[in-house]
Amino acid sequence: MKRFLDLAELARAEVLALLELAGRLERQPEPRALEGKILGLLFMNPSLRTLASMQAGMARLGGSSFVITPGQGTWQLETRLGAVMSGAAAEHVREGIPVLASYCDALGIRAFADGRDLAADLAETNFNAMAALTSKPLINLESAVNHPCQALADWKTLDDLGVARHGRFVLSWVYHPRPLPLAVPAAALHMAALRGMEVVVLRPAGFALPQAIMDKARRAASMSGGSIRESDVRREALAGAAVIYAKEWGATECYGDTAADARLRAAHADWCVRGDWFEHAAPECRLMHCLPVRRNVAVADEVLDGPRSAVLREAYNRLTAQMAVLYRLLKGL
Repeated sequence: MKRFLDLAELARAEVLALLELAGRLERQPEPRALEGKILGLLFMNPSLRTLASMQAGMARLGGSSFVITPGQGTWQLETRLGAVMSGAAAEHVREGIPVLASYCDALGIRAFADGRDLAADLAETNFNAMAALTSKPLINLESAVNHPCQALADWKTLDDLGVARHGRFVLSWVYHPRPLPLAVPAAALHMAALRGMEVVVLRPAGFALPQAIMDKARRAASMSGGSIRESDVRREALAGAAVIYAKEWGATECYGDTAADARLRAAHADWCVRGDWFEHAAPECRLMHCLPVRRNVAVADEVLDGPRSAVLREAYNRLTAQMAVLYRLLKGL
């Protein structure tokens, strides 16, 4: 494995092998496996779990890391091709990324969607342009429409919880006061489909995931024996659910139009996961969310603090899953 950019670039067997490796490293640590190796981390956007878990994972394997957050102790970075750099950015990624890559053995990049042009974001225009600037092992730490590190951790969480491979996985839109990117819902959808689950995307009108994202997940489902459908009827979608994966995202019907998005989402403030969401779910149904989560806006205290919540295990698995990725990239088998 040379790069970890998208679960879809790996065969299902390769994903399963990574999960097996994550479990082995969790049970049998190898504190000198990556001794002398350096991981570079470029964070164009904020982070808590991704940043901390990548640094901790590298340290637990015996390696080291450095973090660059443009504009916070380093020069601001320009990403646009052909930009006239007369503003705040003093350096372009076309120089910055090759320089950073020359200092490390592997590089991770986090660069969110611009949120203005859906076609450009779906094509991963900005991230792919940056990825092309280095031949070093590269990790996608969240791009416009993907978050493979989160997806791998989510799969491990489902396995840890004993969720049946073909169980019902409900990816549910939940309320947030502003539009959020499509990366996590797209990655979670594809992950559950590739695992072979019965996936239901539950969302209000106007918040359907883009066709390209749905088609990609359907291809994964066809290979694994899973299924995908959409619904806007909460009770029907949640009936028999093994997992409710709550996630916020922007209105795709008016992508990039903040005012229109605000008008559309204003009618759906009741889409907050509360205890009654589980009334018709499977008795052992669990709540997952990638975090951060706005309490009593997206998910109620009673659920987050209750026995159904798996969010802390899910967050912990960011460490174990990413250790497997780092090990495979920098040490091989």
